Amino acid sequence: MEMRTTFHKKLREIQDDVLAMGSMVEKANSRSIEALKGRDLDTARSVISDDPKINRKRFEVEEKCIQIIATQQPMAGDLRAIICVLNVITEMERIADHAQGIAKIVLMIGDEPPLKPLIDIPRMADKVNDMLRRSLDAFISRNADAARQITAEDDEVDDLYNQVFRELLSFMIEDPRTITRATRLIWVAHNLERSADRVTNICERVIYLVTGKMEEIDA
Repeated sequence: MEMRTTFHKKLREIQDDVLAMGSMVEKANSRSIEALKGRDLDTARSVISDDPKINRKRFEVEEKCIQIIATQQPMAGDLRAIICVLNVITEMERIADHAQGIAKIVLMIGDEPPLKPLIDIPRMADKVNDMLRRSLDAFISRNADAARQITAEDDEVDDLYNQVFRELLSFMIEDPRTITRATRLIWVAHNLERSADRVTNICERVIYLVTGKMEEIDA
């Protein structure tokens, strides 16, 4: 009984770490888009310089998971919870990499005049952050139905990406001088689209945690 109590205490601590990491990733995503909208190179550099902190958080959680497996010998559902954590933090670290990628694009853009008002790209970022936040809520509450609902919303991000792509392509066709600026914005949108796919992967793991069955969901 004492071992089980210790295990669940440690698991709660790990889950708190996952939520803390999620907050860090969400902040990186938001700040990268703020930097893009405001041509704020200092904020972009800050997103890049903060990325190692997110990586360290991942390794810290990973180490705790390894330790709890070695010392508590979890079985069945408890082991699935640890496996789920290991996958979730990996996906979140990659979302942070996408945010860092956007920040690097902002530095490439520098003080170039905006090609167009940014409307759909910030909407994509807001949707990704909302999906990430809710996927972690589903993980904590063990809510497979909520996880499935979030995966369905990936289509919204895909639709926005396609809209951005088509619009920027039309700019390039009409005026080849815009090709470089338009291509960079397409890269930004692609990073956000991939982040939404990462959230779908998180939701797949939540479903596995709850049901014990892996469901591959097209992203």
